[in-house]
Amino acid sequence: MSKDTLRLAIAQLNPVVGDVGGNATLARRARAEAVKQSADLVVFTELFISGYPPEDLVLKPAFQAACRAAVEELARETKDGGPAMLLGTPWPQDGKLYNANVLLDAGKIAGLRFKVDLPNYGVFDEKRVFHEGPMPGPVNFRGVRIGIPVCEDIWKPDPVECISETGGEILLVTNASPYRRGVMMERLNVAVPRVVESGLPLVYANQLGGQDELVFEGASFGLNADRSLAFQMGGFKEEVALTEWKREGGTWKCTAGPREKLLETDEADYNACMLGLRDYVNKNGFPGVVLGMSGGIDSAICAAIAADALGPSRVHAVMLPYKYTAKDSFTDAEACAKALGVRYDTIPIAPAVEGLEATLASAFKGEKRDITEENIQSRARGTILMSISNKFGPMVVTTGNKSEMSVGYATLYGDMNGGFNPIKDLYKTEVYRLAALRNRWKPESALGPAGRVIPENILTKAPTAELRENQKDQDSLPPYDVLDAILARLVEGEDSVAAIVADGFDAETVKRVERLLYLAEYKRRQAAPGVKVTRKNFGRDRRYPIVNKFRDNGAPPAKPDESLVSGAVPTKSEAVDF
Repeated sequence: MSKDTLRLAIAQLNPVVGDVGGNATLARRARAEAVKQSADLVVFTELFISGYPPEDLVLKPAFQAACRAAVEELARETKDGGPAMLLGTPWPQDGKLYNANVLLDAGKIAGLRFKVDLPNYGVFDEKRVFHEGPMPGPVNFRGVRIGIPVCEDIWKPDPVECISETGGEILLVTNASPYRRGVMMERLNVAVPRVVESGLPLVYANQLGGQDELVFEGASFGLNADRSLAFQMGGFKEEVALTEWKREGGTWKCTAGPREKLLETDEADYNACMLGLRDYVNKNGFPGVVLGMSGGIDSAICAAIAADALGPSRVHAVMLPYKYTAKDSFTDAEACAKALGVRYDTIPIAPAVEGLEATLASAFKGEKRDITEENIQSRARGTILMSISNKFGPMVVTTGNKSEMSVGYATLYGDMNGGFNPIKDLYKTEVYRLAALRNRWKPESALGPAGRVIPENILTKAPTAELRENQKDQDSLPPYDVLDAILARLVEGEDSVAAIVADGFDAETVKRVERLLYLAEYKRRQAAPGVKVTRKNFGRDRRYPIVNKFRDNGAPPAKPDESLVSGAVPTKSEAVDF
């Protein structure tokens, strides 16, 4: 590189948590690609060597030692005079553990900086495992003073201000920022002020891939010092992209780089569900998946996502009929499986259900039939699917949507059986929307067939669990458009009953939904993990107690009486740590 040019390769890759050797191999391959691109520096993502989030695994000394050894070996390999490497890794030092960026160049660890601002909200628990680092000054890289903040370090001004005040010339930010709707605009709304305040251009390198409930969509980008878009990499796409920068009048400006168009709203959600399922299955080594195919919308969209994620040959759909299964359910399930090209079998559950009922006959003598017998049907189906999984190895995909999981309209050890749920964070109305979308659009990376894959009748008929004669979901629940609107306010918005009622919703309906939401917490604790797409999913985001007597009675919240705390609030001199 000359002193006025800088060629940065952005490695938007899919590391695996715990696969230190595999992640190091990914880094080597990316560096080899960067050699072909004549890059000066390859920028990787946050905690690339360990994978993100490593959770308590990162506290294990043997794991820390493996990460350190991998970093040192990669550092030695840069002695060949090729591109340097900037990558994230756990770093133990002086009895503390840090979330670090390391600069590897000329056979050495040429720079080391620690994350300052550790997020401890939502899906993040970094204060549990890492220590805060000191404010970071820039690192000298072949005559360029680069600032290397880590992810959350740019969400507040102080770390970037420190870099700019100590001579930084460009910000190279390593990130593991999970996907959720609207997150790209949030990232821009954070990055732009840092550029304005510092006067420095910014590169935002983001991780790709699924890790348990989280999906990282990549979508790495850069901003010039004048806030204009420098480059934009694609979402849900693994690549090593070259960007070229020139120093003009003392400021670095991007002169070449990718300009990808990002997917938005439902298309992005569908890709997130697909990537999350694909990586969960593949990274855990399952040969494929099996799921119950009921002829309803939830199992249809899950089958479509599975076929797109893994390829039709790795998907096994099983119809599990009983005497309440309607004729069109048979027709619709078979038609959907055929359109997707997946294996389809029918296994009647009558012998299992009636055998269980016979076994329980003496215990239930004199009792009326009720929801217990309905749940026996669901549990028979769950047992059959798990048996297929045990015998042949495919993971069971569970198919409950967020509406059902919110209010407990699901059977423990029945339709909740499974290893992973791709639609866990999608409300029922959103499931319908994504199903209609998939019929007219196929994602670029999808392995399933194009065209209409979900029969029209599945999209238009009334949803039903088919556990009793003429059963419909709306017999037990409010209409889904009403239910979902209330749930979004209660779950994502944490709104009060009074606020929701004030916007025109029926008070008794809102109170009932809130009650069901709380009562179902014990079920959700036992549910399979699933892809996060909203601001607040069930699992890593929303953590409510199972034992919980609080109910919002719908009255407006009482205003605090500040006179009662007069003199009780500690002064600055009194607010000390003991």
